[in-house]
Amino acid sequence: MKNISTEQEYREQIKQEGLTVGVFTTTWCPDCKRLDMFIDEITEEHQDKHWFTIDRDEFPEISDEQTVMGIPSLLVFKNGEKVAHLHSANAKTPEAINEFLNDL
Repeated sequence: MKNISTEQEYREQIKQEGLTVGVFTTTWCPDCKRLDMFIDEITEEHQDKHWFTIDRDEFPEISDEQTVMGIPSLLVFKNGEKVAHLHSANAKTPEAINEFLNDL
């Protein structure tokens, strides 16, 4: 999974034609640490999608632009447009995330 380090990288990632999943996290979030324990398995199961991770605290303007109120949040983009958003309250288990991704 690509780790976003500049706003330009973020903009390039979300403009891809296929579905791109952005995982918004932070270093201090307990639920983000839990997500880290199983996100690799999920990305393996969903290799048809592009994946990136972005630290909400490093890019607050992007988080605000995309209405990321809680973390972790998974946002799905296609051609630069957000097409789906799994909010933090529902992004706590592998089953919930897989169900969200399978419904796309």
